[in-house]
Amino acid sequence: MSKLLSAANIVKDIPASIVVFLVALPLCLGIASASEAPVISGLIAGVIGGIVVGSISDSNVSVSGPAAGLTTIVLASISKLGAFDIFLISVFIAGLLQIVFGLLRLGFLTQFVPNSVIKGMLAAIGIILILKQIPHAVGYDRDFEGDFAFEQSDKHNTLSELWYMLDFVSYGAIIIAVLSLAILLIWEIKALKKYLFFQVIPGALIVVLLGIGLNEYFHLYMPQFYLDITGKHVVDVPVFSGPLDFFTGLTMPAFSNISNPQVWIVAVEVALVATLESLLSIEATDKIDPYNRITSPNRELLAQGTGNAVSGLLGGIPVTAVIVRSSANINSGARSKLSAILHGVLLLLAVLFLTPFLNRIPFASLAAVLLMVGYKLTKPSLFVKEYKRGWNSIIPFVVTIVAILFTDLLKGICIGLLTGLFFVIRSNYQHAVEASRAGKNTILRFNKDIFFTHKARIKKELLQISDDTELLLNAEKISFIDQDVLELLREFAESCPGRGIHIRYQGTALESLKDTEN
Repeated sequence: MSKLLSAANIVKDIPASIVVFLVALPLCLGIASASEAPVISGLIAGVIGGIVVGSISDSNVSVSGPAAGLTTIVLASISKLGAFDIFLISVFIAGLLQIVFGLLRLGFLTQFVPNSVIKGMLAAIGIILILKQIPHAVGYDRDFEGDFAFEQSDKHNTLSELWYMLDFVSYGAIIIAVLSLAILLIWEIKALKKYLFFQVIPGALIVVLLGIGLNEYFHLYMPQFYLDITGKHVVDVPVFSGPLDFFTGLTMPAFSNISNPQVWIVAVEVALVATLESLLSIEATDKIDPYNRITSPNRELLAQGTGNAVSGLLGGIPVTAVIVRSSANINSGARSKLSAILHGVLLLLAVLFLTPFLNRIPFASLAAVLLMVGYKLTKPSLFVKEYKRGWNSIIPFVVTIVAILFTDLLKGICIGLLTGLFFVIRSNYQHAVEASRAGKNTILRFNKDIFFTHKARIKKELLQISDDTELLLNAEKISFIDQDVLELLREFAESCPGRGIHIRYQGTALESLKDTEN
């Protein structure tokens, strides 16, 4: 706790928590609405993702809350089960299953995801953020905040929306968005970071205050630019008469339906998808953490499971670790998980006491903040680095981006993962075995542990060895050779005396073959 509350962390984490709060607020509302769940359930999930998950997780910069990747599942599940309170049982059980996953230490599965796919996911999210926020920046707010799917709920898609929005341009929104972006760019100037004001006051807060102030000015003096606060151009948080009204409005799970098989089926589905998204998000967040800290995936599963169990009990939709909020947190200079916890506290306090203020924030202001987040996730330098790493990296990277862009986050990741694994296997296949020939001398060197997948390559190299050859099998770099491959080498060795081939062995992995040495 002393580390968490150090003066250096507080100076960095409080401004970061404000930025994450401003990013999370519309996303929590939009994802809940798109899932056809009560709007308050998205806010509850955001609060729990910050306070509960943030407290248990050992990630310093990751932020959890309702995720766009689960929107379709939540929507279909509520419809399948017939009522939101029945769905809450599934959320609770899903949380318990995630805790079991953590205790079984299943978090290691993320280690099999290639780096190129993780980076492709980050870049894709950045591109989608930019494409999705442009309509909000010009005043077209039909699609909900937090939508990552290509096909949108407003009957358009990510690309067609950019054309369709031109018929609904609001010059007031454009003015607010452009000025907001200008302020955010000023806050990026390194020379200004030495001044306390720019360290303590986040640019996103200035942007929000500017948006509210400008819109009020438009209302009084330039009504043609005004973004009507009774319309869909501003944040729309449910208004509660008091804290008691908020807490009495919570939906409780209908545990009388716990024996319903469909409840358990939905719970397993939610647990698996939420686990996959959380683990991938944590892996990606660690890669952009400027301090290169590593998060325990098993501890994260325990944190996410606890969060979902509590969310289900209190009437919230499922939570996962979320890249957009985590990236905003990192880019705002967060040092510790104090920022994630504080953002949850801010969400709760703001909903209880500041709804009149929140409901005057233009989406155009928040779009500017998210546009900056998107740009930082998909900087051109990221593409250059992947290109320089070669085809085995750039192709899975690009495929992941394209797949996520034209489907949705989860489908795209799966497509990218399959592509990445193909290139990993291909690269491993090509470099695991190396043959060197000089006259009648041949060295067959094993550079990586050898599995049955390398059998065809080794057989090909053995067939190219001519009679009367001095052959050296060198396995000094490895510790394992699959039994199928050992059998292949043994059969080849037994045929060598009749062909005048003399074999020598190097390395403990070939110890069992030395009785055939000739």
